[in-house]
Amino acid sequence: MPKALLLTLLLALLPAGWAQAQRVEGDRAGASGLYEAEVAVGSQAESARQSGFQRALAQVLGKLSGDAGVARRPGVARELRRAGDFVEHYDYRQDEGRSAAGSPTYTTTLVVRFRRDDVDAIAGALGLPVWPEPRPKPVLWLAIDDDTGPRLVAVGQNNVARPVLDRAQERGFRLGLPGGSAAERAAVGAIWRGDSAAVARLSARYSPPMQLIGKLYRSGGGWKADWTFVDNGRVLKTWSEEGAQARRVIASGADGAADALVRRYAKASSVGEPAIERVVVTGIHSANDYVRLASWLQSTSVVRGLRPLRATPDSLELELDLLTGLAGFRRVLDDSVLVESGANIEGLPPEFQLR
Repeated sequence: MPKALLLTLLLALLPAGWAQAQRVEGDRAGASGLYEAEVAVGSQAESARQSGFQRALAQVLGKLSGDAGVARRPGVARELRRAGDFVEHYDYRQDEGRSAAGSPTYTTTLVVRFRRDDVDAIAGALGLPVWPEPRPKPVLWLAIDDDTGPRLVAVGQNNVARPVLDRAQERGFRLGLPGGSAAERAAVGAIWRGDSAAVARLSARYSPPMQLIGKLYRSGGGWKADWTFVDNGRVLKTWSEEGAQARRVIASGADGAADALVRRYAKASSVGEPAIERVVVTGIHSANDYVRLASWLQSTSVVRGLRPLRATPDSLELELDLLTGLAGFRRVLDDSVLVESGANIEGLPPEFQLR
């Protein structure tokens, strides 16, 4: 089959107008890209922007931890509500596409970069897992059969693989495509019969020795993809995905690969366990001081609850329900209203000074 016709058939798998609406961009999952996110917004109004900041921060925490469900972890929702406080820079981009009827459509995208130190502090205080850098770039070996026979998707057909490539970057890593030599195109048979060892041998010229192997084919009225993720010759995960849209089924490969990589390489932050702790806060001279202290404690994600125990003319003893214990609490003290006393004694409630 002529290459031009093959590419036309492969692009036909995508929804009308989708390929034209996207841009082939450079790698965005490097050291700086982990702290950047792009989200679609309905307008440039303040309310839409603040909502976009929250979704962008959830995406960044997801990339940093490798956990697609990070927003559901304890304490994260409270930090997402303050997402605007951690923004270093933001901008807008207008993307043009076409509807199924052929008319032009426009999407407003909010591009956000968060301050690295702030995001790292959130992850540390909440005990989120951190997927360390540098991160691997597995080779994507994808074969597609649209009822004309299976064909390899190589670097020359990167637009066809764009859903899985983009989804991988959203999950915090990158995928590479084979060059498409004659020997590599002949590997379609191995992909189709599930011979991951043969594909791994052919992939040996690429680094690292990781492969995401998938085959996409018609199933009923939609599409189905069978995936295998291999790390240095060892199969870490196999899974399948079905759906009406080829684009979404193709993207599912990145999620499975990310989950396998995170389970193998992500490390939980070394903070404390949930605990009830007594602390003493000095410098409480008025009701306004107490309100300022209570407001800050209630806004801090590691503090799940507080109970005043005893007050003196200058201090207040509190019982704090801490998500990650005193270790996590101490991580959020920078630029806060509290500073820890240097005269704390082991065995006694730690003392903090109200600034």
